[in-house]
Amino acid sequence: MKNCRCRVKGRVQGVWFRRYTQQVANELGIGGYVRNLPDGSVEVVASVPDEVWEEFLAALRKGPPLARVDEIDIEPIEQEFSPPFEVVK
Repeated sequence: MKNCRCRVKGRVQGVWFRRYTQQVANELGIGGYVRNLPDGSVEVVASVPDEVWEEFLAALRKGPPLARVDEIDIEPIEQEFSPPFEVVK
């Protein structure tokens, strides 16, 4: 299990990125949350099973059709989350 905080930068607000991330995470059995940050980036805080880590990262890099992901900063964290994965304000 990887517990992480990801900061996704690019055109990721106003393009359904949070809802897309929630759908992918729940399909993969990931717990945590996603939210917009004031600087225009999106924060993804998640507990990702090792066997779906690469698939989840690939989905974040791709994003929904209108998004453009320029960079993802990943930081390990101690806190662990259980599904479901939520969108928070």
